[in-house]
Amino acid sequence: TYLVYSAMKNRILLLLLLFTCGISFAQKEITWFDLSKVKFENKYIPEYDDYYLFPNFSTPVQALDGKEVTITGYFLDIDPKGEIFVLSKGPMSSCFFCGIGGPETALELHFTTKPSFKMDDMITVTGIFELNRDDVNHFNYILRNTQGKLTN
Repeated sequence: TYLVYSAMKNRILLLLLLFTCGISFAQKEITWFDLSKVKFENKYIPEYDDYYLFPNFSTPVQALDGKEVTITGYFLDIDPKGEIFVLSKGPMSSCFFCGIGGPETALELHFTTKPSFKMDDMITVTGIFELNRDDVNHFNYILRNTQGKLTN
C-alpha cells in the first residue's frame, strides 16, 4: 500500500506542476487601465529639436514586458501604405493623436500576417508585449507577433 500511495502522490505532484507551468506560460489578458499606470517626463531631443514624452513604467507594467498578452481595442491603420497599425483605447476620432488621452492609450501592432480589419473595428489581439522607453519613432507599447480577431 505504501508503494501505491507513493506513486499516487507523485502523479498528483506531477499534475500540479504541469498545471502550474501551463498557467504561467498562458497569455495574460490586460486592460487599458493596466496600461495607464505610467508617468511621463518631457525630454528634449536635439535630433528633432523638440520635446517628447518619455515613460516611467510602473512595476506592474514592467512585469508585462516580454510576456504574451491579450487586449481589446479599436483597430487603426494610420499609414497610407497600410504598414503601421495601432490598437487604441478609443476610435480614431478620439485617439491620443487628436489630443484625447495620452500615449498610454495606444499600442503599436506588428502582425504575423497583414490584417484585413477596417478602421475603428473593435478587435482583440494577442502578442508579445514590449516596452519602449526611449525610441521616439515607435510607440511606448509594442505588440509583436500579433494575431487578432474581430470582437463581437
